[in-house]
Amino acid sequence: MTDFLLHGIPGSPYVRAPLLALEEKGLPWRLDSLPMGGNRTPDYKARLHPFAKIPVLDHGDFRLYETRAILDYVDQVAPEPSLTPSDPRLRARMNQVIGIVDSYVAPRVSGSVTFPRLVAPSFGMPVDDAAIVAALPVAREAIDELARLLGDQDYVAGQAISLADLMLIPHLVLMPDFAEGTAMIAPHANLVAWIERVKARPSMAATEWDVLLERFPVMAAEPVVKPVAAHA
Repeated sequence: MTDFLLHGIPGSPYVRAPLLALEEKGLPWRLDSLPMGGNRTPDYKARLHPFAKIPVLDHGDFRLYETRAILDYVDQVAPEPSLTPSDPRLRARMNQVIGIVDSYVAPRVSGSVTFPRLVAPSFGMPVDDAAIVAALPVAREAIDELARLLGDQDYVAGQAISLADLMLIPHLVLMPDFAEGTAMIAPHANLVAWIERVKARPSMAATEWDVLLERFPVMAAEPVVKPVAAHA
């Protein structure tokens, strides 16, 4: 099958999710590694994405943006192993969790807590500790609801991994790496176990930030740091 080329910033959860899907499917892929902010250039907007977001997928002569659309496309182009439950209720739960990631986890957790706590210092950007503290209640609300929906299942849409897990794990895998994240997940043994369960999959090892940069170096003059909140 023709290689899948993904344009995006290594470390972005919205870039990692499609890479995880490609890995889970065993499909050939390459990453056009952009520097932080590389998606905001006039050239990028003109060539790849009119709204200056990431990622963008090229598959032969077909171009597609929006992470959810890319995930669906990958799952349909290579039907096995399926990453979408056949049961209507489980499929609905998968779509619900994907919506939660887009609407609540990305802005409340990754954007408002993880990014300023882990990434901003690497850029020498000032960190507003008061703003992080103020963001914690709504971030915790999202984490609590995800734990409730997960329940005693192995994965968020049943006993098999789905697109929802691949969409969510890039946002939550760093939670144990900083104090506020650890505190938010600590009351939820099921969510902690889920993070470790998904983290142990080979697709996660293949899409680690360091691995991506070794295989697909960012062609940029400025230092490259680990971004976690750039999104589609």
